[in-house]
Order: sequence, then C-alpha cells, then structure tokens
Amino acid sequence: MRKVYWMMMILIILSLIIGIYFYPKMPDQIASHWNIQNEVDGYMSRFWGVFLVPIIIIAISALFIFIPKLDPLKKNIVSFQDEFDKFSLIILLFLFYIYLLTLIWNLGIYFSLGKFVIVGVAIIIYYAAILIGKSKRNYFIGIRTPWTLSSDNVWDKTHKLGEKVFKLAAVLMLVSLFIENSFLFILIIILIMVFIPIIYSYRFFREEKLRK
Repeated sequence: MRKVYWMMMILIILSLIIGIYFYPKMPDQIASHWNIQNEVDGYMSRFWGVFLVPIIIIAISALFIFIPKLDPLKKNIVSFQDEFDKFSLIILLFLFYIYLLTLIWNLGIYFSLGKFVIVGVAIIIYYAAILIGKSKRNYFIGIRTPWTLSSDNVWDKTHKLGEKVFKLAAVLMLVSLFIENSFLFILIIILIMVFIPIIYSYRFFREEKLRK
C-alpha cells in the first residue's frame, strides 16, 4: 500500500476521534457557514456539524484513490502520480483544517475565520500549480477543455501557462489578506485564474490547426 493511503487513513481516523471527543461539548445547532462579513448565516444539527466533514474526507479519499484507475489515459497519470498524491493529501488536510477551525469557533473561540480559510486556499492553489505543471493529458486532473483534451501539445502549453497563472493567483490570495473588503479582489483573482488558461488553450489550438 502506498504511503499516501496510510496518511489518508490516519487523517480519517484522527478526524473521527476528534469528532467523537468534541461531540458532547458542541451546541445543539452548529455554525457551519459564514458570509463575507465573517458573520454566521448557516447552521447544522450537532451530528452533521461534527461528522459531515469526516464523512466528506472519507468520500474524497476514496475518489482520489480510484480516479487514476478509472481514467482511460491512466498511463499518463502514472507519470505524475507523486504530485497527484501530494495534492490529494493537501486537499484532505485543508478539509481537516477547516474542520478544526469550525469546531474551535463553535467552542466559543471567535476569530476572523475567512482570513484563515484564504491562507488554506492559497496553499491549495499553489500546489495545484505544481500539479498541473507536471500533469499529462487525462480526463480528470488538470485544465480540461475540449482543446487541451484533443492535443498533447495544446495540453502541455496550456498547463505550463496555467502553472504560472496559478502560482501568481496563490500569491495574490495572500495579498488579499491585507486588503479591506477583499471580496471583489478575490473574485477577480479567481476569474483570471479560470479564464486565462481556457482562452489560451482555444487560441493555441486554433493556431496549431492553422499550421497544419
């Protein structure tokens, strides 16, 4: 069994142990969603508030394990399996991190939860950049547009650009921590991160087609 599977199992067991320990200490209604003003605007029952994230961690762990086996181009995933394993673990650690923040908040220790979440998101985006920079054409992982999926060359060129764009987006996410009312700034970062690689993949596909 690969090392990442053992780490996933440890994280699942740890989240369940923490949930069982803190369950009696939680209020009947658990804060589960915050708006952009860091105000609670959503609640869950105690059971789902405590155990939903561990269940999600279990489900996503299974998904990460089976994705490489299901992809018709799984031989390509093998070439960047180490990066995919690291990214999978980072996603699960992020969920675990959010889980801990939520429990702490519901224990009555209040803080600016949004800022902590932004730090976690920046880390995910940065590691996503590393992953897509190493990725080869497949149907589950990376910048999957009709144009990248149709050509190894378009895939490689788009993902090299995407790596740079995602790394820049990660840095800008951290910059947003120092901006008052940063919602619009973050939204612009996300739009740039999403649309630049898509537009580039189409443009490069068209150029490649004209050269043939």
